[in-house]
Amino acid sequence: MGNIFVKKPKITDVDRAILSLKTQRRKLGQYQQQLEIVIEAEKQAAKDLIREKRKDRALLALKKKKAQEELLKQVDAWLINVEQQLADIELTSKQKAVYESLKAGNNAIKAIQSEINLDDVHKLMEDSAEAKAYQDEINAILGERLSAEDEEDVLAEFENLETEITLQTLPAVPAIVAQEANTGIERYDQSEKPEANALEEAEVIEEECLELPDVPIKAPVVGHTKVLEEPLPA
Repeated sequence: MGNIFVKKPKITDVDRAILSLKTQRRKLGQYQQQLEIVIEAEKQAAKDLIREKRKDRALLALKKKKAQEELLKQVDAWLINVEQQLADIELTSKQKAVYESLKAGNNAIKAIQSEINLDDVHKLMEDSAEAKAYQDEINAILGERLSAEDEEDVLAEFENLETEITLQTLPAVPAIVAQEANTGIERYDQSEKPEANALEEAEVIEEECLELPDVPIKAPVVGHTKVLEEPLPA
């Protein structure tokens, strides 16, 4: 019941032309097969007549065969024309479909453009420019509230953060290298201490061994002391 109201596709002149050409192609193909059968039969008849020594009849069979071959060539040419006509129609149909698609697309573009008014576009651009200028003015006013001292504080804080980030990005010192460095410092301190102790002990021993003369307590007495004079040699 539901198929009763289905709308049948409309048959166009192009469809009728394509159907007619396909029918002719089918008939020409059948005619080709018949001619090939006749040609083969005439050829076989000519062979049989030649075996029977009937030359006149054999030549007649070959003439018929030749006529059928000429007709077959003509049918082949007709068939080629029909095939070419079908190819042209198919190509033209595709070109028409492409044209209709392009035409529909162009109409859609025009319909969309008709909904856009150039004056509205210019007004929209002007409103956008005014809104941007207003926002820039607000930003400029807010930026002027910062004093010179505030600007310096901001720059100082920026430098501190930049230094902190730089230190955080530096590679960490390996634990083994740090341990070896601490061990080397301890060994250096221990090697320095025995040398210092040896020097102190040597100074103490030297002070103990050094004997100085006693300082006289009484003052020297000045008197008539005889001085022994040695005789001069004669």
